[in-house]
Amino acid sequence: MKLTGFNADDFQTEQRDFSPLPAGEYLAVITASTEKGTRAGTGSYLELTFQVIDGEHKGRQLWERLNINNPNKTAEQIARESLAAICKAIGITTPDDSSELHDAPMVIIVGHRKRQDNGEITNVIKGYKREGAAPPVQQAPKQAPGKPAWV
Repeated sequence: MKLTGFNADDFQTEQRDFSPLPAGEYLAVITASTEKGTRAGTGSYLELTFQVIDGEHKGRQLWERLNINNPNKTAEQIARESLAAICKAIGITTPDDSSELHDAPMVIIVGHRKRQDNGEITNVIKGYKREGAAPPVQQAPKQAPGKPAWV
């Protein structure tokens, strides 16, 4: 590949932050979706690119892979449940194409997991909810009958 016309001085060279995001909730949108074949060639997954659109981590990206077509029916069921949660979070229950999921704000719930290949901590999307949804109501623990609450 020829590099005629390229000038490194035209670009910033500061390092981008690729460390995992802190666990928590982030307002995000799906910016891209691509169907890809599985490594084994026995199915396909939907790869979604999420971008944080608000707060300190605005612009950061996360990825989710949903095994929509897979010989492992459990993996397929989990992927379809995640896709349903995404659809409900953005208010589109019957999309015809994954591109319909793009650019609709939702809250993603981000956690951490250890990568199997190198042991590093990475982000994982643990859930989705509608933007502005109220947090779950915490119920007070039930007390035993006949005992005062301060015991």
